[in-house]
Amino acid sequence: MMEISVLTQTGEDTGRKVSLNASVFGIEPKDHAIYLDIKQYLANQRQGTHKSKERAEIAGSTKKIKKQKGTGTARAGSLKSPVFRGGGRIFGPRPRSYSFKLNKKLKALARKSALSYKAADQNITVLEDFSFDAPKTKQYISLLGNLNLADKKTLLVLSDSNENVFRSSKNIKKAKVITADQLNTYDLLHADNLILCEGSVEKIENILS
Repeated sequence: MMEISVLTQTGEDTGRKVSLNASVFGIEPKDHAIYLDIKQYLANQRQGTHKSKERAEIAGSTKKIKKQKGTGTARAGSLKSPVFRGGGRIFGPRPRSYSFKLNKKLKALARKSALSYKAADQNITVLEDFSFDAPKTKQYISLLGNLNLADKKTLLVLSDSNENVFRSSKNIKKAKVITADQLNTYDLLHADNLILCEGSVEKIENILS
């Protein structure tokens, strides 16, 4: 069981501590599970709308372009042949889905492995639950500065959706905000530091336990 101090928005210690469940934040990481989960995440981002025209789809005359024999070169019957410039492509890409299935338990193992790496490297900060009155980028930048994370890639995990906090971070290149139920392996490992709101810790443990 690992205990982490809960900080305020100004970076001060509240005096409270949060215990991180060892079955979620302290397991032996499984690199292959992480690899498969990130591979699926990236595959799901692909649109798969690539398309090139093949021989049957090219617009053009089908007139025989030269006589069959006596030219000294290979016989040719159509300008749409892939061997000619402007002809169709041989086995070109077609629209398809790149997604593939992964078991829920494997995906959970991957996320627990990523969280365990973050905990082992002491790259987890626990922040008391907070909210903004209005979307203000300057206020979110100030929050990161108070936590000494202004120049780091950060992932903030909220316990519940908060539109003002989300929109405040939207224009900051290295910052991302998600809710506990949106947690994924790619975002966890892409960030240098993980910021957990106090209420999100229990939700993450309930989802992954």
